[in-house]
Amino acid sequence: MAKDYIIITNNPLVPKKLDDSHTVAYEDISYEDILREVRDRIHEGHRLLSHPLSGSVKPNETPYKSVMISKGKGEIEEGSLAIIENAIQACRKFVFKSDKYRPEVYDDFQLIDWTLLESAIASADVW
Repeated sequence: MAKDYIIITNNPLVPKKLDDSHTVAYEDISYEDILREVRDRIHEGHRLLSHPLSGSVKPNETPYKSVMISKGKGEIEEGSLAIIENAIQACRKFVFKSDKYRPEVYDDFQLIDWTLLESAIASADVW
C-alpha cells in the first residue's frame, strides 16, 4: 500500500525501522537544517502533516527531528509555511550542545524521535 506522505529526517533509526515500506528522505544534517529542508519542500507545494516541534521536545534537547509532509504537491499552503517558519525561528533560540552528552545517549534521542514519528504515522495511516 503506497503511503501519501514523505518523512524528512536526520534520525538514522527511522530508515532502519521503516525499511522500504515508506518514503524516507534521510540526511545527516542538523535539526535546523531538517526544518529548512521541510520549508523548501513546502515552497514546492508539499503540505506539512506533522508538527515540526512535536512532543514538547525543544531543539536544544535533541539533535534529531523527523517531519511528515505530503507526497503530492499543490498550491503553497500558507498554514504549513507559517508553522515551519515559526519552528525555524524557535529553533534559532536554542543551541544543542553535543559535548554535554555521552555517545550512548544518542540512541535514546533517536528512540524519542522515532516514538513521536511512529505516533504520527499511525494517525496518518488511519486516514
